[in-house]
Amino acid sequence: MASTTTCTPLSLSSSSKAPRLQPPPSGAGVTIPTPPPLPHLAKTTTSNSRNIGRNVAAMATGEVSASEVVNVATIETPEIVTKIQQAWEKVEDKYAVTSLAVAGGVGLVACAGAISAIDRLPFVPGLLELVGIGYTGYFAYKNLASKPSRDALIQKIKNTYNDIIGSS
Repeated sequence: MASTTTCTPLSLSSSSKAPRLQPPPSGAGVTIPTPPPLPHLAKTTTSNSRNIGRNVAAMATGEVSASEVVNVATIETPEIVTKIQQAWEKVEDKYAVTSLAVAGGVGLVACAGAISAIDRLPFVPGLLELVGIGYTGYFAYKNLASKPSRDALIQKIKNTYNDIIGSS
């Protein structure tokens, strides 16, 4: 069973625009969609973006109802932000803390570069992966295999956490 399709030839106009496909007759079974216009032929003007900016400015300066007004004082900051602000106010030498933070960031970038350089060496990533797997097995055997060693590990983690954060 063979199906027939009809296509009509392209019609060219005297202008320099791209040719358009004519729609097939209504009895045809297959239609070809018209392609989108080429990007370099699309009209782009900068006046549209300027008008948008003007419209936004006009809307921003318009009347605002009382239900739309959000009081900045009613917005609560997260608890961690207030804790950080309080800790920063307690710092006496802010210059030194800022310098240490910047030095830490530079050190982090340097370490990332060193790890990236090591990762490009042949055999080294595989060897380091084997060392990591081996140490993970050793750690699990030593600290997680029996109940007393698990309890000791949990207590050590809690003590370290309290030393850093402080007991409350």
